[in-house]
Amino acid sequence: MGGCKMIVRLILMGCLLVNNGVDGANKKVDVGASFIFGDSLVDAGNNNYLSTLSKANLRPNGIDYTPSGGNPTGRFTNGRTIGDIVGEELGIPNHAVPFLDPNATGKSILYGVNYASGGGGILNATGRIFVNRLGMDVQVDFFNITRKQFDKLLGPSKARDYISKKSIISITIGANDFLNNYLLPVLSIGARISQSPDSFIDDMIAHLKNQLTRLYQMDARKFVVGNVGPIGCIPYQKTINQLNEDQCVDLANKLALQYNAKLKDLLADLNKKLPASTFVYANVYDLVMDLIVNYDNYGFKTASRACCGNGGQFAGIIPCGPQSSLCTERSRHVFWDPYHPSEAANLIIAKKLLDGDHKYIFPLNLRQLRDL
Repeated sequence: MGGCKMIVRLILMGCLLVNNGVDGANKKVDVGASFIFGDSLVDAGNNNYLSTLSKANLRPNGIDYTPSGGNPTGRFTNGRTIGDIVGEELGIPNHAVPFLDPNATGKSILYGVNYASGGGGILNATGRIFVNRLGMDVQVDFFNITRKQFDKLLGPSKARDYISKKSIISITIGANDFLNNYLLPVLSIGARISQSPDSFIDDMIAHLKNQLTRLYQMDARKFVVGNVGPIGCIPYQKTINQLNEDQCVDLANKLALQYNAKLKDLLADLNKKLPASTFVYANVYDLVMDLIVNYDNYGFKTASRACCGNGGQFAGIIPCGPQSSLCTERSRHVFWDPYHPSEAANLIIAKKLLDGDHKYIFPLNLRQLRDL
């Protein structure tokens, strides 16, 4: 009798496993590539291959980045960027390879390519203080090269489907156009006298519209575009302006909000005008501001002081490097260095972009965008 029960149990278990396998197969998402454009917030190492003053290739940058064993990779944070985390969560098996990396060839690009560059902006003049950087126009030019490689790898028809139906284009850019262009002392004074904020922002929007349209013409269809965060609240701005912990630079944040409103309108317009496209607006400004204002609710102990940096009250002047002071609790700092969030902050931001509601990501969150 016990033997019969055992057989019945085994049969039931077998049926269960078969059913789960079918369900699992149905639920498995056939995900394509992650193509990442932007600045140092999502640079995965492109600037390592440039002669530039904007680099993160020295310790302790990358100290918590597991794939490199804690060695610097050129990421401007202690661990993963938002782009890395989002890719993982969407089921992409590898982090997107930097375009300038010599290994960015053959099948390695099928998981995605990262074109982002520390110091890069929407406008070509942005970031010239760093000597070299990849602006958005150049990043789109590089995508054109990748696009042709996909045709060779998969054949034109499969490549078009892979890029248009399965892959996601993510763009995190615009902050440098203010921080390292319009608001930059000395270098920008001519531009600021001759160009009003409205005119400068309109220029940014016109350039970005052209860049997004070019990507669309190369079969990109699923886009997520981040707005500019509260740049007046980063440790660098607080330090150089000698602000208190709970203060931010009004002008910088006001410019960001002005740009963000026009960006939202631009994406709504492109959704209407470019057939079969989906442009998602990521409200990074409100997301990061919530982290800064309510940092203790998220388990952080400071949203003002850089974990790795030197200079002034908030270690906000000299970028992270071997001589920097380093905090003991990296996961309890919103900011890794004078400019960039920590991996702990990136995880919270990424989670809300992946699964959040319309307050933070509109009209779809990133899991919904993937499943379209």
